Amino acid sequence: MIQIKIKCRIISRGIAEGRILLTHDAISFLGNVDPKTGVVMEEKHELFGRSIKDTVLVFPHGKGSTVGSYVLYQLSKNGVAPSAMINIDSEPIVAVGAIISGIPLVDRLESDPFGFLKDGDMVKIDSINGYVEVLSRLTGDVSANKG
Repeated sequence: MIQIKIKCRIISRGIAEGRILLTHDAISFLGNVDPKTGVVMEEKHELFGRSIKDTVLVFPHGKGSTVGSYVLYQLSKNGVAPSAMINIDSEPIVAVGAIISGIPLVDRLESDPFGFLKDGDMVKIDSINGYVEVLSRLTGDVSANKG
């Protein structure tokens, strides 16, 4: 099996593995994600009704109130936070939330994550050395090598 390994910018340091949960919608953690369950509550959101717990959450960027950083912290303390997060371009709300919660966070991947990541892919986020690695596909082997 050939694996995909993509360089990225490190925002919050750590190493985590998990299954991809991908959305093209920005996420407001305040009021739109239940801090007790990790379920997305925003009815018009692409992930409505789905849990972000233990996933590698891929979304373009955060939105909304600065209290969203604290909601990420609550998710972590309640054991329902994502294992790691990938953004197109992280902004301060998500970055601070990830840092205070110990959630690995990367952005600015050298390839568009929406182009090579799919829901259910098993990935490794290494935000100590600065890469995202696709370990396996839910529907089969990885067929391209990006690095």
